[in-house]
Amino acid sequence: MSQWSLHRAQRALVAVARRHGVHLRLFHGRGGTVGRGGGPAHEAILAQPVGTVNGDIRVTEQGEMVAAKYSRPVTAARNLETLVSATLTATLRAGDDNDPVVASDLMDLLSEASFDAYRQLVHDDPEFPAFFRSVTPVTEIARLNVGSRPASRSASDRIDDLRAIPWVFAWSQCRLSLPGWFGLGSALAAAESAGRLDEVRELNRDSRFTRTAFSNASMVLAKVDVGIAERYVERLAVDRGSAERIFARILDEHATTLRLLGEVTGSHDLLADNPVLARSITNRFPYLDPLHVLQVDLLERLRAGDEGELVQRGIQLTLNAIATGLRNSG
Repeated sequence: MSQWSLHRAQRALVAVARRHGVHLRLFHGRGGTVGRGGGPAHEAILAQPVGTVNGDIRVTEQGEMVAAKYSRPVTAARNLETLVSATLTATLRAGDDNDPVVASDLMDLLSEASFDAYRQLVHDDPEFPAFFRSVTPVTEIARLNVGSRPASRSASDRIDDLRAIPWVFAWSQCRLSLPGWFGLGSALAAAESAGRLDEVRELNRDSRFTRTAFSNASMVLAKVDVGIAERYVERLAVDRGSAERIFARILDEHATTLRLLGEVTGSHDLLADNPVLARSITNRFPYLDPLHVLQVDLLERLRAGDEGELVQRGIQLTLNAIATGLRNSG
């Protein structure tokens, strides 16, 4: 829903700007995580609506991504070349507006079904906020100096008041990364029920926007580990009954997403189109398992009343190490 709404809004802005002879330059926030606008920059720029990249584009990136991409001359040059190349390519095809997603009402069906599923879990379930705050280290993340603003807009525990960085960061730490994929399975299931899954396959093949959205979701899902997430739920959940119910709902959506996304893309290998990342994950992730075990143990101790300096410092180190290993923060 968020990506499709942005896509439609940009098209509307381009139409207004052209009508009044105004040169439009859009300013994009690029998060390190897909849930906040992340993903491969080259593909993201090429997936923008035709006419929105017209000779220039303005981009901001998260602080930790600036360090990762531009701290060394060779990586800085590579990433700048990627941005310039994508901007030139998108500009040169400005008159070729043939993305089939424009003429299809299918994205409305997908986005609305996804939006409904996400809201039903995150906003409509009264027990979800307590589940989130118990099985993720969001409270401990709030103590870190990882943003320019407080973790929440107010002192309440409402999800609506939580800022984006701790929301995404917390879900990545327990290896569910929920904001980057939850609802996609329900969206594809709605298309399947309507007999339109073949149309989704065609959009994935022919629409750069749709293909990029599904590719980003696949990248997030490749970093999900439900076995590790289960450990967080078992050891940290305060209300076991509601936690098991909510976690079962998440697992059901996860299984549906994997099944239908594989059918749409033609491969159940989530990183079939990104062998470099697949190799990187294979090399990095075995080092994360003991860090998750250690983090859960330290969180248990802290929440049981052990607020010693070493416990708190240990949690901060695991938060940083896991984020570095996943290459995702908030």
